[in-house]
Amino acid sequence: MSDFSSSIDESGVPMHSKRLGRELAMEFLFGCDLREEVPGAAGFTQFLETARDEFQMKDNRQAHRAEEYARKLYERVTIERDSIDEIICRYCENWGWERLSHVDRNIMRVAVAEMRFFDDVPLVVSIDEAVEIARDFSGVDAGNFINGVLNAIKNREFTKSEQ
Repeated sequence: MSDFSSSIDESGVPMHSKRLGRELAMEFLFGCDLREEVPGAAGFTQFLETARDEFQMKDNRQAHRAEEYARKLYERVTIERDSIDEIICRYCENWGWERLSHVDRNIMRVAVAEMRFFDDVPLVVSIDEAVEIARDFSGVDAGNFINGVLNAIKNREFTKSEQ
């Protein structure tokens, strides 16, 4: 897990609650994926309690918004997982699902869910955030790969008016 205690990134800039929510959702889904468990509300609540304790997350409005956003993301990914995975697979040209790391899969799941179901977030913001999260959790090469896949999804799955 990341160090969420300060909600400040390496440059000293406060982390936006949606960014923290994306990371929390991805980490929860990643853990479920690794353990081959179906994500559930009780598990998510336990995950949040552990994250709060382990990383001494502040009990403030930003943290509450991040947790709420994470819950919305993980629920949407869980409900739409098959269709989200199908979209991701369609654009991972020459790269089979089994070759994707669990981290990268879940970063893309969160991003695609956000792109499809969260109208208040511009598509390019979802992509940029996913790339940054990938670079933090998986590496530069993963960030570049995820950028390519998500941009292909944006360009082929969504109309110009949605961008």
